[in-house]
Amino acid sequence: MGKRRRATERKSVGVRNVRVRRGVLAGAAAVVVCGMGAAAFALSGGSASGEATGEEKSVPTGPPTSAEIRATSREFLTAWAEGDVARAAALTDDRTAARKALTSYRKDGRLTKVRLKPGKRSGAEVPFKAAAMVSYEGVSKPYSYASELTVVRRKSDGETLVDWRPSVLHPELRPGDRLVTGEAGDPPIKAVDRKGAELTAAKYPSLGAVLDSLREKYGKKAGGTAGVELRVVRAEDGKATGKSGRAENDAKADDGAKPVPDKTLLTIAPGTPGTLKTTFSGSLQAAAERETAKRKQASVVVVKPSTGEILAAANSNPTGFNTAFQGSLAPGSTMKVVSASMLLEKKLAGVDKKHPCPKYSTYGGWKFQNDDKFQIKNGTFRASFARSCNTAFISQAKKLENDSLTRQAQEVFGLGRNNWSIGVPTFDGAVPVQADAQMAASLIGQGGVRMNPLNMASVAATVKSGTFRQPYLVSPDVDDRALATAPRKMSGATAAALRDLMHYTAVAGTAAEPMRGLGADSGAKTGSAEVDNQKKPNGWFTAYRGDLASAAVVREGGHGGESAGPLVRAMLLAGS
Repeated sequence: MGKRRRATERKSVGVRNVRVRRGVLAGAAAVVVCGMGAAAFALSGGSASGEATGEEKSVPTGPPTSAEIRATSREFLTAWAEGDVARAAALTDDRTAARKALTSYRKDGRLTKVRLKPGKRSGAEVPFKAAAMVSYEGVSKPYSYASELTVVRRKSDGETLVDWRPSVLHPELRPGDRLVTGEAGDPPIKAVDRKGAELTAAKYPSLGAVLDSLREKYGKKAGGTAGVELRVVRAEDGKATGKSGRAENDAKADDGAKPVPDKTLLTIAPGTPGTLKTTFSGSLQAAAERETAKRKQASVVVVKPSTGEILAAANSNPTGFNTAFQGSLAPGSTMKVVSASMLLEKKLAGVDKKHPCPKYSTYGGWKFQNDDKFQIKNGTFRASFARSCNTAFISQAKKLENDSLTRQAQEVFGLGRNNWSIGVPTFDGAVPVQADAQMAASLIGQGGVRMNPLNMASVAATVKSGTFRQPYLVSPDVDDRALATAPRKMSGATAAALRDLMHYTAVAGTAAEPMRGLGADSGAKTGSAEVDNQKKPNGWFTAYRGDLASAAVVREGGHGGESAGPLVRAMLLAGS
C-alpha cells in the first residue's frame, strides 16, 4: 500500500503538485464540523490546486487523480460546513449557482451546525453524510441525510472542481428548487382508502409522491391546519433548467416533464391533518406494491370500469418517477385495441372476415414485419388480432387519413386531450397526427404514440364498459371539478366486437397463459415496444376481468405476455 500511495502522489508532467490548502487540518477523522469549534477533516495529502511540474508550466489533463478528488471534495465540504459560502462556491464549476444555493441553504433552509462526513468514494464520485440543526422561532431539531458530489477537471486550466448540481446540497433538489423552513403552505392530510383505512408512504411506498400531490391540492380543502416544516419548495414554473438551459427531470426523456410537488423533509412543529378519502383499495394497493417489488422497472395500475375509480398504482422504484401515472412510453401492440376499434368502425375489418397478415408490409418507405416474420395465410381479423399481427394493421394505412387514429383515440377513448383531472398530475397519453411511415407505425403503438399504465388500463376499461370514464382517485364532489369526457362513444356493435377479440386473445392468443382460468368475462391484449438503445423491448399488457381493468409495463421485459402479463394477472386475481 505504501508504494502505491507514493506512486499516486509522485510529481509528473500533467499531474499537479499535491498540497494541503490553508485552513484544512490533516488527521485521522473524516468529519467536518461547523460552529464555534474548529473544522477538522482527514487529509492524507492532496489539494484541488497546484502547479505544473518541470521548468515549464503545463495544463493538467485527463481524469482527476485520487489525491485530487480527495483534496477537492474535502476542501469543498470543509468550506460548506464552516459557512464560507464564497470559498465553497469557488471550488465548483458553477460559482454563481453554487453561491446562491449555499446561501439559501442557511438563510431559507435555516440549517446550521452543519457536519459533513465523506464516505468511500467510487471513481470521481464522493458520497457523504450530512447532519445539521434546523431551527425556527426558538425550536430546533436535528436533521441528517446522505448525498454525493463528483469531482471534474476544468479544461481551460486543469483545475479540479466539484461538478455543481443542486442535488449536492440535498438529493431531492432539482435546478431552481430550494430548501425552506417555515410554516407549511399546505396543511397535512390524512389520506384514507375507500374503506377509511389510512394510506401512508411507509405502508405503501409507491404512494409517497401521490400523497404529496394530494396534500398540495387538497390540504386546505380537507380542513387541516399547517405546521412548521423543512420542505423542498419546487421551482415556480415547474420546469427547472440546469447549466445547459434545457429542462431537467429525474425521469428519462420519454417519461414526460410534469412538475413534482413540494416535499416535506422534517416536521418541526406538527400541524393538524384533514381527512381526504381516495378511491384506492388498500388490499389491491398492497398487492401492487408486492408484485412490482418483485420485478425491475415495472409499473401497474388498476381501475374500476363502471366508475373510473383508480384502485391501485405502483412502481418498482417507488421513490422515483411515477411511471404508472406520468410515464410517456410507446405502448406497442396494446395500442392495437384502439386501432382495431377504428378499423371496425370504418368497416376496414370484421371479427371473422378474411384479413391479410403477410410476413411484410411496406408503407411510407418503411418495411414492417411481424415478430419472427410469421404470416397467417387466409386468416381472419380475429386470428390477426389474437396473434398480434403487425402487417394486418399496416396494410390498412393506405385507406386512412393522417389524423384517423388521433381522432379515434381522442374522441372515443379520451386520450391525448390533456384534460384528465384525477386529483394528481398525470400524462394523458399522446397520439399525434403523423404522416407516411410514422402514421403507419402509430397503428401498432410505435411512431409518436405515447402512453402509460393508467392510460392503457383506461383503454381496457373503456372496452369493458363501452364508454370512456375518466380515471380518478379523488371524487369530483370534493372540489366540484369536472371530469373529462369523450366526445362520442363507440357503437354497441363495435364494443361487443372488441370484447370478442380481447377475450379470444385471452383464451387462444398471445395473452392465453397469463389469463388462463380467469373466466368468460375477461379479455386482454399483449404488447412489446421497441426502444432505441435497449437490448430488449418494453413489455406491455392490458386486460379486464369483471369490473376490474389493469395495465402494466415492464421496461426491457421483452414479450408482454411473459413480463407484464403475470403482473396484471396477479392484480386481477387480487381484486376478485
